[in-house]
Amino acid sequence: MPSPEFDAAVTRSKTLPKQDNMTLLKLYALFKQATKGDVTGKRPGRFDIRARAKFDAWTMAKGLSQAEAEEQYIALVDELAG
Repeated sequence: MPSPEFDAAVTRSKTLPKQDNMTLLKLYALFKQATKGDVTGKRPGRFDIRARAKFDAWTMAKGLSQAEAEEQYIALVDELAG
């Protein structure tokens, strides 16, 4: 179950200034790792560029515990919020 701090960071992330794609992918990967754990399933095909980028980003977070992913997500949102 996500911590209240994580839930607050998720809410704050929706009010952040526009971010570059790499930052958005990192936020996505940490969110998915924190809420679902390690990525599963097959990598999307090469023509589904968006889904493939998200899958690859989530794969980079593989092995992080859900608590570690929450901490990193919170820290990143705090950093981006200034």
